[in-house]
Amino acid sequence: MANTRTPVPRDALRTLLAGNQRFVSGVPEHPNQDAERRAALAPVQHPFAVLFGCSDSRLAAEIIFDRGLGDLFVVRTAGHVAGPEVLGSIEYGVSVLDCRLVVVLGHDSCGAVAAARAALEDGPPAPGYVRDVVERVTPSVLAARAAGIDDPDGIVDEHIRNTVDLLLDRSRVLADEVAAGRAAVVGLSYRLADGSARLVAARGLEEDVLAGAAPAAPHPRTDAGLA
Repeated sequence: MANTRTPVPRDALRTLLAGNQRFVSGVPEHPNQDAERRAALAPVQHPFAVLFGCSDSRLAAEIIFDRGLGDLFVVRTAGHVAGPEVLGSIEYGVSVLDCRLVVVLGHDSCGAVAAARAALEDGPPAPGYVRDVVERVTPSVLAARAAGIDDPDGIVDEHIRNTVDLLLDRSRVLADEVAAGRAAVVGLSYRLADGSARLVAARGLEEDVLAGAAPAAPHPRTDAGLA
């Protein structure tokens, strides 16, 4: 069911970044977290964004973006690795719940990225299904190396960019929505120490919107598809 109240992608992103600024500044408003909101949402939900983030316990989306019940459709996996269930969940958020913005949220000191780097340096293999997570992060580490990136934060940024691209490459539903100008996909990198979220990649947003967002780190690879 379409939700006519869903904000366009640029407004959804601005709402998230404004909430993050409040969180960083220590003046959160804690919107949509009362009994009235809970009761209003019982029959139906209208989230304004899909947030696909790392499962790290320090990345509680509604807290770091100062949002509340019903605001975000959250999907989380270790290292924000995407399999069929993740893609289906994101497509549900976009095609059924009418979310116009998909956010990939990574962070510094990511254990999955560190494990992939260690595996490439002949470290011990990860146990059980953790190995699947490491293997899905490894292409991002290799891509960072190929681009001459060797600092940990730069590698994390590369993994975020690669995840944004992977979602669009593998999900025809999402790619068609972005191509039609109805949705956008962005990548944000979260700093654990100060709580800030920084823009790393974007697909489907205008240049002027990106200029007003938190700046991305310099990178030798140009991000295309911002129109």
